[in-house]
Amino acid sequence: MGLLGNILGGLLGIVATLSQQQTNGNSVWGTLQSPLLPLFLTNNPLPNGFPWGLLTAKANNPYTSAPNTGVIRAYDFTINRGQIAPDGYQKDVILINGAFPGPLIEANWGDTFQITVHNEISNPEEGTSLHWHGLLQKATPWFDGVPGVSECPVAPGSSFTYSFKADLYGSSWYHSHYSAQYAATDGLFGPMIIHGPKNANYDIDLGPVMLSDLYHTEYFKLVEASQLPVADPNFTPAPLSDNNLINGKMNFDCSTVAAGDKTPCQNNAGVSKFKFTTGKTHLLRLINTGGEGIQRFTIDGHNMTVVANDFVPLQPYTTNVVTLAPGQRSDVLVTANAKSNSAFWMRSNISATCSFSKQGNALAAIYYDKADTTKSPTSTAQNAPDPGNCQNDDLSLTVPYYSITPPSPAVTQNLDIANSVNATGHFVWTLGGNTFRANYNQPVLLLANQKNYSYPAEWNVKNYGTNSSVRVIVNNPGPAAHPMHLHGHNMEILHQGTGNWDGVTITNPNNPQRRDVQLVPPGGHFVFQYNTDNPGVWPFHCHIIWHVSGGLYANLLEQPASIANDVPIPMVMGQTCRNWATYTNTDVVDQIDSGV
Repeated sequence: MGLLGNILGGLLGIVATLSQQQTNGNSVWGTLQSPLLPLFLTNNPLPNGFPWGLLTAKANNPYTSAPNTGVIRAYDFTINRGQIAPDGYQKDVILINGAFPGPLIEANWGDTFQITVHNEISNPEEGTSLHWHGLLQKATPWFDGVPGVSECPVAPGSSFTYSFKADLYGSSWYHSHYSAQYAATDGLFGPMIIHGPKNANYDIDLGPVMLSDLYHTEYFKLVEASQLPVADPNFTPAPLSDNNLINGKMNFDCSTVAAGDKTPCQNNAGVSKFKFTTGKTHLLRLINTGGEGIQRFTIDGHNMTVVANDFVPLQPYTTNVVTLAPGQRSDVLVTANAKSNSAFWMRSNISATCSFSKQGNALAAIYYDKADTTKSPTSTAQNAPDPGNCQNDDLSLTVPYYSITPPSPAVTQNLDIANSVNATGHFVWTLGGNTFRANYNQPVLLLANQKNYSYPAEWNVKNYGTNSSVRVIVNNPGPAAHPMHLHGHNMEILHQGTGNWDGVTITNPNNPQRRDVQLVPPGGHFVFQYNTDNPGVWPFHCHIIWHVSGGLYANLLEQPASIANDVPIPMVMGQTCRNWATYTNTDVVDQIDSGV
């Protein structure tokens, strides 16, 4: 709490000692120059005044009603190495177009994203890939962005274009799915906003509020430490993050840097700033883009109305704290109901009982219209003690705005979480009894398209055949929480809690919460269901980078006959694999973890 106490005590001012270029490269996130987002993008057909016409959040099934606007949203990404100091501690990072966090990609519901990625990572070279978190990828499963599953990695010096529909709407993000490359250790992520029908009124869209733990050590070294034999004194299964960021910014107490570390470090690198308009209601798109930390988000002196979790609009409810695990998002409304010269702290604290951090308390400043933006807020924190149960809000509160009743499942399976020390003395995670490891040169989806359904055990493929719906019970008897993410679907969350499920109780059985990431608490369980209406190979994994690196991952194979007969994979996927094969024929890839 040393640096946080200094800030609140006025010892460090709000004026940064480093430039925005030094802390965040070409990014403007966290500055008062960050653009406000529109209600929708206007260079679209506008039937009945909106790109989505008469479709509404209340009346139309979001999974079957997506319009086809015919509009392409094109972006060009160059990925390469750089040096920045997000919190004042200078570090080597991997940037997108020179920015941390990466650029915003934005579309209307029903548009098509077309994003070209140029892999210019060098010294040393690495493959890469980008995953578009939470999108269904219906009819485009090969663009899901997971190496060894839906594609081969994008080889150094080559380019690849992802093209897929904005098939859901709301707040999300994109990130690398190549090893632990995305984490705020190295920074390969950015926000993704898809405009769609409202389910609650607001006046101003403040855009993404990205919450991310920060590791000063580069990701590969941390992965190396987590993959050592447990007897090695340098083995570190879950490293402590060094700091916590809001929109890529936060101060750091350089006096805490280890003796002998000569890395340049500046106190008071600066915090993010936001502007409130007095009397107006603001939309904040909260996104946990971190690698491990479970965040608890508050705004001094203000309540929040939660209107969406992940890509799912909710019946609005009011709270003073939002809990988000890595990968999760919440859209919240906040009304500026204080005096016009007011200033308040925004806070995001990493749960001390559920996560590992040296300094987990992040601050950002909110200024009303007439507030002095050169002075630090003096507001007092909310009374929101951490319950320490490592859970999201009670499922009874999170009721989807559009109602869907799950059918009786065609098949039910347990995919339990466990860990062990294997025969070589290494600590590994298992999901459903297996530890996952990708083969970058043999993507499972491309093999399924060729009617090859025989896979090594370490690919951890669960083949559900032609079953129309699947219910999965996840038991987590261990001491760690796990944010479990399913690609290609919104999970219908039937139950969560401590101990084992009773096999009967379902929360809101006529309309359960849906989302693509759900926390399963330590010593607890969660139960979810989904309809197998999206042929593909869909990853299901923990979104804590050290856990998925250690193999906490499974591939859910869905409608394999349709993959082979009805899903024509573009020829470019084969060329990407040939590029990767050419690269790996001369350069040995040091894949020390699961690969994803």
